Amino acid sequence: MSAPHLHDGVAAESEHRAGFVTFVGRPNVGKSTLTNALVGQKVAITSSKPQTTRRAIRGIVHRASGQLIVVDTPGMHRPRTLLGERLNAVVLSTLGDVDVIGFCVPADEAIGPGDRYINEQLDAFPRTSKVAIVTKTDAAGPTRVAEQLLAVSRLREWDEIIPLSAVTGQRVELLADELIRLLPISPPLYGDEAVTDESDDDRVAELIREAALEGVSDELPHSLAVTVDEMTERTPGGMLDIYANVWVERDSQKGIIIGHRGARLGEVGARARVGIEELLGRRVFLKLHVKVAKEWQRDPKQLGRLGF
Repeated sequence: MSAPHLHDGVAAESEHRAGFVTFVGRPNVGKSTLTNALVGQKVAITSSKPQTTRRAIRGIVHRASGQLIVVDTPGMHRPRTLLGERLNAVVLSTLGDVDVIGFCVPADEAIGPGDRYINEQLDAFPRTSKVAIVTKTDAAGPTRVAEQLLAVSRLREWDEIIPLSAVTGQRVELLADELIRLLPISPPLYGDEAVTDESDDDRVAELIREAALEGVSDELPHSLAVTVDEMTERTPGGMLDIYANVWVERDSQKGIIIGHRGARLGEVGARARVGIEELLGRRVFLKLHVKVAKEWQRDPKQLGRLGF
């Protein structure tokens, strides 16, 4: 067998890089949209509602030069509930386990106390590479983007500062290249076909929650959780029956989700089913039940039961 081609004194085969990056930032700065844009398909649900992401979700990005495992985390915020505290704990525990931290700041909003608070948390990880990402450049003019780049550069010394739009795809590939460049030399950590390490049950529950978040008032999203009870085939390769629960904290919220004569719940089911069928590549019958778990965001037992 011939010797591998040498490049700068290192065997070319060994120059493949692989590792973990996490995006941090305030809620709703575009972290999940960016994760999906890098992976090339939907692995994290998105919504205009803050704190849509509740777990560390891994999306796997495959490039010739390397494999990037993106850990999409909840938005960091000053918590008001036990759920909020646990979401922040997810972020902080993730930060200690990654090779690169991507700090996301939207181009169309001034840097505020929340951004500075998160930037301060990064001091606890001095050895981790840090990249500043100015998101949503499609929503701001060139002057505003330039001002934001300058403001971000004043926060700390960054390994890179990259403005981009995950919606239009502008500079997303550049970000992928730069993130991979900062990773350790390593063989791939996941197989070629992998796009996420989320189970089908988890992804289905998230798609239902995404559908339920559409058009609800600001307080209700925090009170919503979804669990999947059962996924069974009617016949091998045939219709898949899915039974799931949408959890809320109060009876009044249950009424909002169900709607007049069940109309709103029907819309949620129809919306979710489209995404689920696309994900699983098969026809689905989806049955949703709305249940009340009183003040579950503040109750350790209920949080555990709902997967937090």
